[in-house]
Amino acid sequence: MASPVDHADSFDISGPKHIVSRSGVHHSSAMMIDWNNEEHRRCVAACVVKGTYVLENDRTMCRMQAVALAPAWWESFHFRLVDVLKEESFTHKCEKLTFGAIYEYVPHAGERRDPYAPPPQYIVAFRGTMLPHPNAIQDVFQDLKIIANTLPDSKRSQRAHTAVDKLLGTIDSSAVWLAGHSLGASLALEVGRTMMAERGINLSTFLFNPPHVSPAPAINKILPCEGLRKEIFAKSARVKARVGQVLSPHRERMEELFERLSPWAPNLYVHDRDVICQGFVHYFEQRQQLEEPFKSATTLSYRDMLFSTIGKEKERPHLLPSATLWKNSSMNTGAHGIQQALAAHELQQWWKPDGQLRMIATRYSFA
Repeated sequence: MASPVDHADSFDISGPKHIVSRSGVHHSSAMMIDWNNEEHRRCVAACVVKGTYVLENDRTMCRMQAVALAPAWWESFHFRLVDVLKEESFTHKCEKLTFGAIYEYVPHAGERRDPYAPPPQYIVAFRGTMLPHPNAIQDVFQDLKIIANTLPDSKRSQRAHTAVDKLLGTIDSSAVWLAGHSLGASLALEVGRTMMAERGINLSTFLFNPPHVSPAPAINKILPCEGLRKEIFAKSARVKARVGQVLSPHRERMEELFERLSPWAPNLYVHDRDVICQGFVHYFEQRQQLEEPFKSATTLSYRDMLFSTIGKEKERPHLLPSATLWKNSSMNTGAHGIQQALAAHELQQWWKPDGQLRMIATRYSFA
């Protein structure tokens, strides 16, 4: 009898129904994907990330070859698995856990490509935290690194960088997508941000429920009055701007970094009730409301400024000059409390059709 995990991992049961129809044992796609359609791009990117989760579930549950459930999540869109990104288990050195994968697009017979909207040649996808996993502590350890802003120093991040570097050594950067969910979105954000800042390589990036360490969700709960919240955030921005004037070398460094990052505009997919990524909503929406003299505050964080005073230059990953923020507010009416919070953070919402999502897209740029 199939378990709930099997049902969640099955593309036939849990996958999108509106952009692909399946036939035969190989789940061949009977519908062409319109790569110029944002909804299609979002759904494909989310499904490929889901496939990376299922890859690890297949491994731990010994679902191999004919009974493996992961391949349908990428083969349905004409991708093939070309590399699996792994790291050693904390508890069993001989065991390697899958945290990411690289997929290559394989055109089907008779396919006509739109030269103005070609499919990605490769997608590099990263999964998020798997709490039911027997080695969940390994993912939680990475989550703690996000809180401490040390994820870039982790072995997982270094392996992700190495894999993308190797891939970009063979093909044009415009042919590569980065995608990730939750913890995996932080990895994709780190890789994409570094590629743009250090090498000027602009990678299309899809970040589903990216974590943002911010006091904003707590402040929103404590202070229900929107006017009071706006006043507090505005005063905080003024303080940052004035401290930035004192710490001018750090401020100038961050302004230069923003200039280098400006061409890169990752897609951030967030739910307005997901406390894990609410900070991104706050960051961009509050930035729009700041008066011109205090715009520089959006390039700064208190933590970074503190570190700069002791000679340690760090940047919070949420400090982005450009992004497209896709905010979903749809919610299952039967979900309440913790169930509602968990549903807001689920990956599966992002392969639903536009008609089932109350989604608003806003493009932000720093000017």
